[in-house]
Amino acid sequence: MIELEKPPIHQIKLTPVVKNKSPFKGIFIAITIISVWALSLVFLLSLNIPQFGGFWRLLPIILWQTFLYTGLFITAHDAMHGIVFRQNSKINHFIGSLCLSLYGLLSYKKLLKKHWLHHHNPASELDPDFHDGKHESLFVWYVYFMKGYWSWRQIITLTIIYNIAHYALHIPSDNLTYFWVIPSLLSSLQLFYFGTFLPHRQPKGGYTNVHRARTIKRPILWSFITCYHFGYHEEHHEYPHIPWWQLPEIYQRHVFH
Repeated sequence: MIELEKPPIHQIKLTPVVKNKSPFKGIFIAITIISVWALSLVFLLSLNIPQFGGFWRLLPIILWQTFLYTGLFITAHDAMHGIVFRQNSKINHFIGSLCLSLYGLLSYKKLLKKHWLHHHNPASELDPDFHDGKHESLFVWYVYFMKGYWSWRQIITLTIIYNIAHYALHIPSDNLTYFWVIPSLLSSLQLFYFGTFLPHRQPKGGYTNVHRARTIKRPILWSFITCYHFGYHEEHHEYPHIPWWQLPEIYQRHVFH
């Protein structure tokens, strides 16, 4: 049985009252993201790529699929906080596990443990998402970060799936590369940049709160497009049981109160 951990007592704040008209909104949004990702992938794997006339014309489609991949991970992240389906923890964790499997055969239990270590010890030597003092630049930290979540077993298994899809199911290699491989890799970079690097890197004046996190202020639509409002990162750490789509509301309450 998977159990959620809780933040340290000194980091807990009372969850503010937010409008939630339907207790099923979380699972509805999760199912919508999973369904749109799956339907989009199936369609794109059958797309006639030569008719587009080059990689740059495919780029908007690749970015679209990248956005959907990021949605899978954000849904799994909310499941780790028990907020995809609060009424039933088994269903909640199943959805989280499903999303990470679809995302890249990632282990939900492993990420759940590491994610709560991150919440308990943000931007410290005990934080599995933080650099080790040597890998502070963007891409070096990214590679260091990814090494903690990927294994040769995953890579080999995904390679086998790729080849089965290509040789047994006759899916063109370009379609698999452009719409399955590249979007998942770009999504990992997107999640790292907007969810770890920007909010948790040490500012010049040092950290100013116990979460060692800062909010990246953006217009609401741009905030959603960049990383499902994950730029409201200080708010997420203060109220870890608030779903991603309500983070802008929490931020606005901080600003105007």
